[in-house]
Amino acid sequence: MKYILVSGGVISGLGKGIVSCSIGAILTECNVPLCMIKIDPYLNIDAGTFSPYEHGEVYILNDGGEVDLDLGHYERFCDLTLTSDNNITSGKIYHNIINKERHGDYLGQTVQVVPHMVNSIETWIKNVALKSCSKDGKTPEVCIIELGGTTGDIEGMAFFEAFRHMQFHLEDNNFCSVHVSLLPETSNGEIKTKPTQHSIKSLLSRGLQTDILVLRSRRQIHERIPKKLANLCQVRGERIICLHDVDCLYKVPIMIEQQGLINMLNTVLESNFTLNTNKMSKWEDLLYRSIYYKEMISIGLVGKYTKLSDTYKSVLDALQSAALHMNYKVDIILIESKNLVEKIDKPGKTEKNDTNEDIESIRTTKCTKNRRLSYSDPSDAWKALKACDGVLVPGGFGDRGILGKINAIQYARTNDIPFLGICLGLQCAVIEFARNELHLTDANSIEFDFNTQHPVVIEMLEYDSVNKGGTMRLGLKETIFNEPCYLQDLYGSNSAHERHRHRYEVNQNYVEQLESKGMKFVGKNKEGNRMEILSLKDHPYFYGVQYHPEFLSKPNKPSPPFLGLIKKSIEYQTKKFS
Repeated sequence: MKYILVSGGVISGLGKGIVSCSIGAILTECNVPLCMIKIDPYLNIDAGTFSPYEHGEVYILNDGGEVDLDLGHYERFCDLTLTSDNNITSGKIYHNIINKERHGDYLGQTVQVVPHMVNSIETWIKNVALKSCSKDGKTPEVCIIELGGTTGDIEGMAFFEAFRHMQFHLEDNNFCSVHVSLLPETSNGEIKTKPTQHSIKSLLSRGLQTDILVLRSRRQIHERIPKKLANLCQVRGERIICLHDVDCLYKVPIMIEQQGLINMLNTVLESNFTLNTNKMSKWEDLLYRSIYYKEMISIGLVGKYTKLSDTYKSVLDALQSAALHMNYKVDIILIESKNLVEKIDKPGKTEKNDTNEDIESIRTTKCTKNRRLSYSDPSDAWKALKACDGVLVPGGFGDRGILGKINAIQYARTNDIPFLGICLGLQCAVIEFARNELHLTDANSIEFDFNTQHPVVIEMLEYDSVNKGGTMRLGLKETIFNEPCYLQDLYGSNSAHERHRHRYEVNQNYVEQLESKGMKFVGKNKEGNRMEILSLKDHPYFYGVQYHPEFLSKPNKPSPPFLGLIKKSIEYQTKKFS
């Protein structure tokens, strides 16, 4: 087994995860069986109870693990299926050690960071590294480990000690240290190397020599800078990779490969990885399509965490993958749901003055990044929503901005605009339909109003409502299509296997009333008692799914619900302007 450690310096958030999965993507194209591990030194057991503003999205695995979003990059870039054991936290390590101590496994020893915590980390890594993560079931030959944070963090010291210990006891050709460091730029445009020098010296002080150095910068740098760092930091010049900011992540594996990563790894690990000349064509094709496709549609993402797009990272990637599959680009307009709480016009059909020059300017503005529309004036948010070709309401928790989501769903439903609701989005669709079609004006979820007279969304009784961490309905579940529908055609199967993360569900007592007015629950769990897919009978594309399809979407294999939304949004746009 060969280990590749990816660490970071100067600041966190440099893109270590993208560097790690890009290395993995290149090795995958070399037909090397992989395992990938993300280490988060925080004391939380997992990411399940994090605020979205802390670390972005909580990514869900097949086994129900609630993990860092970097594992989503690993699965998408390298086509892996990971487990919760592939995400190590200090909380998990301490929990494991304390349990052993309470059981008497240490036979009366004084339990310490060294050797007990260090040994626990090393044992965990070596055990997970041997587990297959690929569809073919092959035992991994290379384990890529990303260590979160920076070299100076006190939380990471035990992990650095564990890697020093591993490196010392492994054969020289079985361990490679990749260090990612920032080259900051002053206001006058000067690139500074001193922070990187200190970062590498800090790593050396922990017993780890940098084998490959990745330099992150805002723009392309002059060749004298890596030469200078090679001389000052004891890193060979031919093992330095320069990565400047790019507008498309698909560029990163190509950039790393073009700078000779395979030769670097072959030298350090004394391996024989071989990349055929056409092996990177998958990434080159994705990059070409993302840059040169001119046709564009706009999707309005109505959420409560739009100030941090990482909260919806997998959703954004799934939309982009589906659009590229249809030879389109997608302009994702992030709309703060609280700004849609106040209705600008009466509910119902679009008025003529809604298609004015303001809306058209929003539609036709060339946009290279997702736009966040969080204006204090609600009319701006409504204009943005009405300019969209499709509407998506993603998952979330809490009642802030819920009425805005319900209003957006009503607008999409009554104007035949393609709509996809995910998890909470499905629940909001049920609430909106019950209020406006069943005339149950106080219909609500007990999450938002425990005393509502019409609880159309209720809590699942078998799940713990006191302890929040790891107590929801989590992981891969099977949904059975109980009647034919367009979404079933997209899946090409009588069932869908998708990942779930929810505590609330549609109240079965209201299903008959809802279906009598045209809302059909076309997908349920195997027992038939959970409503997992809804659709509207006479709507071009109106679907809500209780699961999270974004977590199984891949760059070359888009998720069916997202693909359906993009297809129907293209049709809507064509019809709108024909």
